[in-house]
Amino acid sequence: MLKLLLSGYRTCQPVCRQPLGQLRPRGKLLTTARNTFNQQTRNHLVRSGAQQAVRTSRGGSKIVQLLLGGTALTVTVGYNCRKWFVHCEAAAATSGRLVGHKTPGAEGGGTVRFDWGKFWSYLRPHLVKLVGAVLAALAVAYFNIQIPNLLGVVVNTLSKYARAGMKEIDTGSFVEDMKAPSLRLFGMYLAQAGFTFVYIFLLSQIGEQMAAKIRQDLFRQIIIQDLEFFDENRTGELVNRLTADVQDFKSSFKQCISQGLRSFAQLIGGGVSLFLISPQLASIALVSVPAAVAMFSFLGKSLRALSKRSQAQSERATSVSEEALSNIRTVRASASEYAEVELFRQETDRAAELSEQLGVGIAVFQSLTNLFLNGMVLGGHFMSTSSISAGDLMAFLVASQGVQRSLAQGSILLGSVIRGMTAGTRVFEYLSVQPKVDLQLGSTIPESQLRGEIHFQNVSFTYPCRPNQQVLKDFSLVLKPGQTVALVGASGSGKSTIASLLERFYEPTVGSITVDGHEISNLSPCWLRGELIGFIEQQPVLFGTTIYENIRYGRPDATEAEVLEAAKLSQSHQFVSQLPEGYQTPVGERGIQLSGGQRQRIAIARALLKQPTILILDEATSALDASSEAVVQKALDAAVVDRTTLVI
Repeated sequence: MLKLLLSGYRTCQPVCRQPLGQLRPRGKLLTTARNTFNQQTRNHLVRSGAQQAVRTSRGGSKIVQLLLGGTALTVTVGYNCRKWFVHCEAAAATSGRLVGHKTPGAEGGGTVRFDWGKFWSYLRPHLVKLVGAVLAALAVAYFNIQIPNLLGVVVNTLSKYARAGMKEIDTGSFVEDMKAPSLRLFGMYLAQAGFTFVYIFLLSQIGEQMAAKIRQDLFRQIIIQDLEFFDENRTGELVNRLTADVQDFKSSFKQCISQGLRSFAQLIGGGVSLFLISPQLASIALVSVPAAVAMFSFLGKSLRALSKRSQAQSERATSVSEEALSNIRTVRASASEYAEVELFRQETDRAAELSEQLGVGIAVFQSLTNLFLNGMVLGGHFMSTSSISAGDLMAFLVASQGVQRSLAQGSILLGSVIRGMTAGTRVFEYLSVQPKVDLQLGSTIPESQLRGEIHFQNVSFTYPCRPNQQVLKDFSLVLKPGQTVALVGASGSGKSTIASLLERFYEPTVGSITVDGHEISNLSPCWLRGELIGFIEQQPVLFGTTIYENIRYGRPDATEAEVLEAAKLSQSHQFVSQLPEGYQTPVGERGIQLSGGQRQRIAIARALLKQPTILILDEATSALDASSEAVVQKALDAAVVDRTTLVI
């Protein structure tokens, strides 16, 4: 039996259910509906904590319930009762335009951790290049450690000849003494430059190739998800993970390997050099290191949480802008341009505020590293007491500056690491999500056995994102081969849900759907949608390419003759031929450069090109004007011939 609940897509059950012969007067029927609940406010009737009844209109209306079972048709009408709907979800805590957007910090916090195994799977193919980059970075660090020592030798040599006086200088011995350290210093500068080029080049290759692979895999993993995944996640949020999060992770990886490894090696080597040059001065300077390490540990955890909130807020701002731009005509028609600008400003300001807080934490850490320079104040004193020579002081100063830069770089890298690991966590989270239905898994029906007979058997369905609201209950329907069946009912009653179940956009909660005796749950979704069923929506969306490519979307191997034949069947050929560029005419984003009727006919041509056995028409003409509807209806009349057709 088919039971369509026609009280709206957000309704658990119709409120007015009376047999046609037992209609009560309007006042009594309205009283019955009202007495079902406990009234608390004027416009909100609350049945329980999880259900909210909301009056959606003040005027009288009809609530129609169709019960289709077998060959019998029972129509139940409640006449002129007010509309009362039971909302099966608690009222959202957020109000306004951002209802439904994810709130930063409300997703479970740190329950999702960085997936090191998945990270290694992307890094492993580049292991040889990574080893080369690491060795080159270590070589650069080595030269950075040795250069101050050579500078000290050069300065000591110059100091020796400076004390001797100009008249006592032997030019030959001076050149001889300066030649070896100067050449070694020059060679080290050249080697340092060469190895710097090598490791940056290799890391750039590794980072870009890893980022491309991650982005490709992430897009693949997102696009194969079940539709309930897209019901729960906004497009802007998904795009943000594909772009900003992958970019942050790539930048962090490259920066941490290139600068982190070099800074760490320079820090260790430079520290050793400092102790070799002047143990007293190095000991004093070293006092600041434990404080910096302690602060690093203390700030790390809080900064990671703050970084996650910051990126979630950036994702939220991206989603706001994506929605506004995607719905620009609605924004324009509502004169809401400046409201959207203000909303975006608020969200980006909040993201900037969180990023600034992150920057403050990093600045605190970096300021501690500057305490290292306090030891340099004593340099003059040690020099004056002959505890350290001028050349050794020069070497110590240069080496200490290198160590200080390494520590300062470490504080900067701290922010990069936190942001990169947060971004990586968010990316790897979606890479690990598996769809419930494998698009390529399942059988196909041999063409010789295809007839197009459809059976819905006691199907019940509840949308995953609205688990407390049952849309269909014990729904049964039979479509014979070549038969056209129309489902008629109020908007939001579940008609399109039936089409979605047949397309396997969702799986029935209870019951089964069969095509020619085969349960569609056992059929390959790709084959089912790509060859067996043609689907024409109420508002079809075209891609921003040519008319020709839009028609053969889904069948890229179709010949030009097949495309033209499908266009003629859909009544598209005539208007396309009159365009200056014909079938090579770009249609603009979402087909905006074509009229509604033209877009609909292109969509019909696209569906017919597959030569489907089953055709689904989901209110295919409801959004068209009279003249366009007549042309499209003519195309549909030709399309349904010899096909099992379900008309919504």
